[in-house]
Amino acid sequence: MERLWSPWRLAYVTGQTGDKARCVFCDAADPSPDPSGQDSLVLVRGERSYVILNLYPYNNGHLMVVPNRHIASLVETTDDERTEMMAFARDAEIALGEAYQPQGINVGINLGRPAGAGIIDHIHIHLVPRWTGDTNFMSVVGATRVLPEDMHETVARLKPIFERLKGHREPSTPPKTINAEHAEHAEKP
Repeated sequence: MERLWSPWRLAYVTGQTGDKARCVFCDAADPSPDPSGQDSLVLVRGERSYVILNLYPYNNGHLMVVPNRHIASLVETTDDERTEMMAFARDAEIALGEAYQPQGINVGINLGRPAGAGIIDHIHIHLVPRWTGDTNFMSVVGATRVLPEDMHETVARLKPIFERLKGHREPSTPPKTINAEHAEHAEKP
């Protein structure tokens, strides 16, 4: 019998995720070192938001763009927060494209528990790299995801790309994206 080892999920599946009154995104927004190690999943920080790996990913590279402020909806964001979050979402598309060459990327915001939000009081944007066939019998029958890359390896792969992009918001050459074949039809700024 084969075994899938994923010890990081124990706290999640047993409901032992710490103080329920605390917000994991607010904790991660604090740039001081976190004894739980969650800050090690932060890929890049801006003035108003940051990018963090999802601790319970759908696929390797599943990340989130999160505002520093504890707010539940887009309505509550400022223009500056939305601008920075979208810039980070764009950077995430570039970083995921460079690091993983996905065939697609899901980008989404789940507002409220019925919409699928796991953390309902702190808005965040999910970006999930996708490949044809990434849903297999383990996901469908066993309700289990198989992730071939350790999260620390994912951080090591993505963090340098985000740091480079943060320093150069406008790349000198068009980034490799999943729709690169349509780049010539893109509107020029």
